Amino acid sequence: MRFSMLFSPIKIGTMEVKNRFVVPPMATGLARPDGSPTDAHVTYFATRAKGGYGLLIVEATAVDPLGKGSPWDEPGIWDDSFIPAWKKIVDEVHKYGAKIAIQLHHAGRQTTHDKINGQPVAPSPIPCPIEREIPRELTTEEVYELIEKFGDAARRARDAGFDAVEVHGAHGYLIAQFMSPYTNKRIDEFGGDFMSRMKFPVEIVKNIRKKVGNGYPIIFRLSGDEKVVGGRNIDDSRAVARVMEEAGVDAIHVSAGVYASTQYIIAPAAMPPGFNVYAAEEIKKAVKIPVIAVGRINDPVLAEDILETGKADMVAMGRESLADPELPNKVAAGAIDEISPCIGCMQACAGYLFDPDQPHISCLVNPFACREGELKIEKAEKPKKIMVVGGGPGGLEAAWILAKRGHIVTLYEKENVLGGQYRIGAIPPAKQDILKALRYYITMGKKYGVNYRLGVEVTEDLIEREKPDVVVLATGGVPLVPNIKGIDNPRFVKAVDVLEGKKEVGMNVLIVGGGMVGAETADFLGEHHHNVTIIEMLPEIARGEQDAVKYFLMKRLNKYGVKTITNAVVKEFLDDGVIYEKDEKIEKLTGFDTIVLAMGAVAYNPLEQRIKDKVPEVYIVGDAVRARDALVAIEEAARMAVKV
Repeated sequence: MRFSMLFSPIKIGTMEVKNRFVVPPMATGLARPDGSPTDAHVTYFATRAKGGYGLLIVEATAVDPLGKGSPWDEPGIWDDSFIPAWKKIVDEVHKYGAKIAIQLHHAGRQTTHDKINGQPVAPSPIPCPIEREIPRELTTEEVYELIEKFGDAARRARDAGFDAVEVHGAHGYLIAQFMSPYTNKRIDEFGGDFMSRMKFPVEIVKNIRKKVGNGYPIIFRLSGDEKVVGGRNIDDSRAVARVMEEAGVDAIHVSAGVYASTQYIIAPAAMPPGFNVYAAEEIKKAVKIPVIAVGRINDPVLAEDILETGKADMVAMGRESLADPELPNKVAAGAIDEISPCIGCMQACAGYLFDPDQPHISCLVNPFACREGELKIEKAEKPKKIMVVGGGPGGLEAAWILAKRGHIVTLYEKENVLGGQYRIGAIPPAKQDILKALRYYITMGKKYGVNYRLGVEVTEDLIEREKPDVVVLATGGVPLVPNIKGIDNPRFVKAVDVLEGKKEVGMNVLIVGGGMVGAETADFLGEHHHNVTIIEMLPEIARGEQDAVKYFLMKRLNKYGVKTITNAVVKEFLDDGVIYEKDEKIEKLTGFDTIVLAMGAVAYNPLEQRIKDKVPEVYIVGDAVRARDALVAIEEAARMAVKV
């Protein structure tokens, strides 16, 4: 397929961009505590510029210290002292022919006192339902001061060499708060009716224009639909776009949602690819300036279709640019099968964003994301003969990286198909994109010469015969079967066997264990019209799922009528149910045709102790260390593979 539209140039105001690929602003967690960008920022953006993206937009960057909203240290541009550090990033990006803009941001009420060392501010004293802190209402004089701060920030961006600025009027932040009747309850000149609510963003654009000149490009980002009761819908946003075009912006970037509808800002695989393109299409009907579409645009064929059919003028590939910073170059080279895919799992992008133990975001499929200066695939000094045992995600990731580095790699999988438990994990609803990741790892392995041997169980004898220099044990985990009275009933089935079609179940099903596997098995069975009950010892089911993923999962479980019993410890299994303890009371739950066991997993590592003295180097990755998830397995495999 030809991708002529994707690789055609386009002008935003006076700025000409070489193609239609956009890296949208995404919080990375790479900034210093003082708000200044780091060398990791330089590498992050340079990698994507080198990979062929035409326009890169730096993440939300605060125009005022009180406007910071990121869970990490948000970058800033509220002082001239930031200019040299930003210029370093701009200069590096320009080496590769890409353009770069910076997003000017103020969080308004969508922040907390601990992030800004003070009370959040907003158009009206209405708390964000997520942050739940009452903001202080801005005075009219303070609103005008903030208008000046946006203009000053834009001037600094221009002086740092940025090709454009993007004004952040989306996602429920301060500008969006002024524009929306959902959050703006003022009756002064900045509220009360549509044009009064629009005065804040209009005056910001006018102030920017005064300070940077008429030829400097300004992009405006908005949520086409805020997805909350009383918020703006797409019809309102068409009017917003018209007003902002008249105010002087050069392009509109159309996203979705506010904090109370975050699942639409960073949407999981439950939302179809390109789910938000309709909003860009509607905005495009209202304006004559270029429109940028965003929202799970994760495939170049989809992206080309969006452009060819006139739904948008550019396509923003956020998480896809995390998954593969070289996507445009691969499309240009006809190597689409080598694109590392975004699978909508949310685990290392949004998941790490809200995890206080993580220093920055990354990507499950591509653990090199935001670690470009730390993790590098370089030629090995001396090729080694390497056996990788296990064809799950950890083994597959290790194998192709080791092979790319020049090692002689053979991967052994005891089943007749690759993928391990991760392949089975793709079977429940909304999990199908996992298969893209597995296909990618296998494609890269074949490209670099991995020898795949399927249906072969590795033994000590095989290892002694092959005499490898290195053995990587990626043997994964197996379902946990705890020692509970009655659990060894041959009528009971394991969740993985149900998902893989190895075991049939009756109409009334009890799933014991409500973690990720149990909840997704319930989703699968509910879709097939079974009556499902989950019993779980913790206070909630699907506890390990990322919030947006869980939001849509729970909607489906509720739709299917799945019943849940939480805080319940199973004491004994019966033929058709269980005896359990809840709130210090013993209860009986019976009447089920099938009992499905989904009580977790344990490491499967039968070889380590037997071979550790027979092989020069032995490494263990993933669930073979202890049962965790694919995110950890893939990252461990990558870290090991770049060093061997």
